[in-house]
Amino acid sequence: MAALFFSLPGVVFLGVLYLISCVRIINEWERAVILTFGRLRGDAKGPGLFLVFWPPQSMLRISLRTITLDVPPQDVITKDNVSMKVNAVVYFRVIEPNKAIVQVEDYLFATSQMAQTSLRSVLGQVELDELLIHRDELNQRLQTIIDKQTDPWGVKVSAVEIKQVDLPEEIRRAMARQAEAERVRRAKVIGAEAEFQAAQKLVDAAKLMGEHPMALQMRYLQTLAEIATSDKNSTTIFPIPIDLIKPFLEKKT
Repeated sequence: MAALFFSLPGVVFLGVLYLISCVRIINEWERAVILTFGRLRGDAKGPGLFLVFWPPQSMLRISLRTITLDVPPQDVITKDNVSMKVNAVVYFRVIEPNKAIVQVEDYLFATSQMAQTSLRSVLGQVELDELLIHRDELNQRLQTIIDKQTDPWGVKVSAVEIKQVDLPEEIRRAMARQAEAERVRRAKVIGAEAEFQAAQKLVDAAKLMGEHPMALQMRYLQTLAEIATSDKNSTTIFPIPIDLIKPFLEKKT
């Protein structure tokens, strides 16, 4: 039996098995970092099929797809001393697989920790109103800071989004009262503006009727017509302006 393995067919058979075991297939979204005797040689390989001659060589797979990292809620104290919990989401991907393996032990964990510390640091420098109003600017600032820190690891941070801001109950009540007061103020301003416009229209109408007396008479007749057509009025008594019958009196005389 031992002679069979040391024969030429046995050696060929073992060689074929070894080559088959050395075959590696890397998907389109992956890259393979090859270490030869523990040393990094050349760029990352893939995608496709190639050989890794173990045990001298070892292979580590790195995904190049965008990773969505959920940053857990962080305790943040804003510049105006408001305590809250804020969580965010970070979108990043590996662009240099060799650095992601050599320069950092675990790039996923390192990026997560960097996102958490940056979130607390940046939001601690702004006031509550700025956090609520200028969220896009803060997202851009966080993306720039985190991306600069992860660049030596071969990691590119494409976006950072603040997802939710959990405010204390007393702050929520204060904001609700402020919003209610703002709505009341706007309602009063709109009402005053409407009164001003109505008064302005009345002044314009009075000036027009003063310049054209017949306009006043036409308005008078229109008002009488409206009164006469009312369902609740059966009898209408109205005075006749002397201006209406004056031409007839002059003609008679």
